Amino acid sequence: MIYSFEKINYVKGELELPGDKSLSHRSVMFAAMAKGESIIRNCSNSEDVHSTMECFSKLGVEFEKTEKYIKVKGKGYKNFNAPMIELYAGNSGTTTRLISGILCAQNFSSIITGDESLSKRPMMRVVEPLRLMGANIETTAGGTLPMKIKVAGKLVPVNYKLQVASAQVKSALLLAALHLEEESVIIETVPTRNHTEKLLGLRTEETTEGTKIYSSKKNYPEPFEITVPSDISTAAFFIVLALLAKNSELIIKNVSLNETRTGIIEVLKKMGAEISIEKEFLEKGEKVGDLLIRSSAIRNVEIPESVIPNIIDEIPILAVAGIFAEGNFRINNAKELRVKESDRIKSLCHNFKLAGLNVDEFEDGFEISGSLTEKQVTFESFGDHRIAMAFSVLSMLMKNGGTVNQFESVGVSNPSLVEQLKKICK
Repeated sequence: MIYSFEKINYVKGELELPGDKSLSHRSVMFAAMAKGESIIRNCSNSEDVHSTMECFSKLGVEFEKTEKYIKVKGKGYKNFNAPMIELYAGNSGTTTRLISGILCAQNFSSIITGDESLSKRPMMRVVEPLRLMGANIETTAGGTLPMKIKVAGKLVPVNYKLQVASAQVKSALLLAALHLEEESVIIETVPTRNHTEKLLGLRTEETTEGTKIYSSKKNYPEPFEITVPSDISTAAFFIVLALLAKNSELIIKNVSLNETRTGIIEVLKKMGAEISIEKEFLEKGEKVGDLLIRSSAIRNVEIPESVIPNIIDEIPILAVAGIFAEGNFRINNAKELRVKESDRIKSLCHNFKLAGLNVDEFEDGFEISGSLTEKQVTFESFGDHRIAMAFSVLSMLMKNGGTVNQFESVGVSNPSLVEQLKKICK
């Protein structure tokens, strides 16, 4: 589907966005693991989280959906049903990698498959450390889906230093460790999103080696209730739109402000963005608050390597902001972008060239400069939701608007994008 956007005049109003995708995935998984009923309010309505729910439905978990909440009837420790068919994870890397840590501890075999995009993404980063715990996992020769998880011998605890900065890999190991009496220690040298640790109440320790995270059966989830805050990665697209459209002011309500997720706000503030946080509170150990965004004149700044894992999902929309900022926009140390839903470095560079910009592509990033074309452009999403949303925002800021091909891919994270934009764009 091709969707067209006209240039907007300004942004005004309030938004309350669907629940954070990362927190929603984990809430569904932990509720499915807990024995008894859990309640999840404001769960993400994304296709990715739907994939997680579908996988656990095939494992015998019951979900009751109402307008206000989802009730989950969890199965309890090692009590999932053996799936009668393959577990289809759609486009969701989070579903695939996190559930692999749970499935390798079960007393049955299973197979995880995904769509064309997910089936190209690297899985050995999670398979290899799980094998160190005793998991019996097979992938294709190229280390991709389908992933076959067979009944293993007894899993063993590990003391493992992460080889790649990935919250998904970290979480898979922590979830496998929940099935062992003896504690496992996962060490990360580069901070990644820590929702798993917070929701499970895992003990962490700062050391000279890095952050040590401890997990064992004593941390196995019990039934709970949660109201999932709005997704900051989804909010980022509206934040940038409000910053760049003149005479604009936007409030985004109840946004997740987890310290491992707010890098986008910190970078934009360094660029000169007028963003303030109001009405801050805690939900299950997670910081939540309202964001107030006003139109701002911004300038490009150097983005340090240490920040990249914190903003990896927001780089597409941050690059759009960089087009309108003083100076050239440059990003390095972001090679991880090449193994997302698309090769996002290649996808971004392709579209920026279509927009008339000067683009230098590197193995680990890119640099953009120059001025936007006045022609209407049809951008390619490459079936990648964040690329589609980033160039939807850019289209609304271009003189003659623009169009986005394969726009339906936004459903992976925010199927209500168009309705939300209509509410605030004038």
